[in-house]
Amino acid sequence: MLNEIHAGILAVSNVLYQPWFVPLLLVAGGLYFTFRCGFIQVRLFRESFKVIMEKPKTKGGISSFGALMVSTASRVGTGNIIGVSTAICFGGPGAIFWMWITAFFGGATAFIESTLAQIYKKRNPDGTSYGGPAFYMETALKQRWLGVIFSIIIILIYAVGYNLLASYNLQSTFETFSFYKDGMTPAVIGIILAVLFGIIVIGGAKRLTHVTGVLVPVMGVLYVLVALMVLALNIGNIPSMFADIFRSAFDFHAIFGGFAGSCIMYGIKRGLYSNEAGMGSAPNAAATADVSHPVKQGLVQMLSVFIDTLLICTATAFMCLSTGIVPTKELAGAPYVQESMESVFGGFGPIFIAAAMSLFAFTTLIGNYSYCEGCLKFILKRNPSRGGLLLFRTIATAVVFVGAVANAELVWSLAEMLQGLAVVANVPVILILGGVAVKCLNDYMNQRRHGLDPHFKASSIGIKQDTDFWK
Repeated sequence: MLNEIHAGILAVSNVLYQPWFVPLLLVAGGLYFTFRCGFIQVRLFRESFKVIMEKPKTKGGISSFGALMVSTASRVGTGNIIGVSTAICFGGPGAIFWMWITAFFGGATAFIESTLAQIYKKRNPDGTSYGGPAFYMETALKQRWLGVIFSIIIILIYAVGYNLLASYNLQSTFETFSFYKDGMTPAVIGIILAVLFGIIVIGGAKRLTHVTGVLVPVMGVLYVLVALMVLALNIGNIPSMFADIFRSAFDFHAIFGGFAGSCIMYGIKRGLYSNEAGMGSAPNAAATADVSHPVKQGLVQMLSVFIDTLLICTATAFMCLSTGIVPTKELAGAPYVQESMESVFGGFGPIFIAAAMSLFAFTTLIGNYSYCEGCLKFILKRNPSRGGLLLFRTIATAVVFVGAVANAELVWSLAEMLQGLAVVANVPVILILGGVAVKCLNDYMNQRRHGLDPHFKASSIGIKQDTDFWK
């Protein structure tokens, strides 16, 4: 039965990842938004740092930083270690270059989708906000059915696909240790992870922002510092490392000889798994931020893509490639990263990676889950009942356990298929609605030019639909 399911998933993925489908949507969409926004990734990069530390407009609201940490918790996760490792081992060192490309242009896509989520966000009874692509599909496009389909995809990919994968990737990190071989099984890791996940999830959104707001910056900074140490200790290998990256990235004979397994495809797949730009996931977190202008949160979410791929993913890639350990398919995943670290730090290397993976995986799990309840609310047209919500959270917790004992190929294939479906559902919509976000950007820049702290009114850019926050 599992073999038939896996075969069906692979068949769908093979269609989705043809060059003219998901890769074209991502690259063409990112290029289009980059030019429409005047290379916003470069032009307003400094501005994104200015707005990130602004306090929420109202007391008790979720700040831009808090919303950023939830989305970054999902983005910065096992994909930054295991995803990068598998991309390099299967696609070659050039995969990291194509991850950089998808992240750079994906930054503009992330800006558009998160700005739209802010414009069309909804108000909770307590004054806080929620929203995401499903809500701009319903409000701006008047296509509720599309929002329902998208919400189902998001729940499947984050509560099931990505959380199965995060749990599996974490337990795989412990396979090299003797205590694991001597009796600890994947089920033990799964139980521990599921219990911790269940405790946090019961706390709701504000506890999520509190936990991720502490863990994400700490683990990110520590991880990058260790990567810099590895680079310093292998400084003589850096020129050859860059040579390998660019030689592999532009080996077009090999690329077009087998595009499905090329560095470009692995760069796109793992780049998407890591930074999620265009999938419509981060806008669910962006919509919770209490800001005076939608563009502010769009800029913050653009920054999240860069933190994830251009910083954390690059740290992993350089940490591995600079050591001279040859990436092979047999080492794909945790073994390649652990062997690279062990060559520099001895026995401490694999321990550090296991500790980093534990933090990355845990924040990924809770960040992923945070996207799901808003989508459930959209599908039901109301808040789920207390009993229904408890059941949903219990199932999500059980999925975390299942991931630890699941089949590797199946969970990777499921995640890749679902993320492709999310792109297909979201990118055409933001291509249609992107003009609204661009007008919003122009309004923001006009106020900035007049020395104002931008405040937004929907009517100022001709929005006729009713909005809960921007009247």
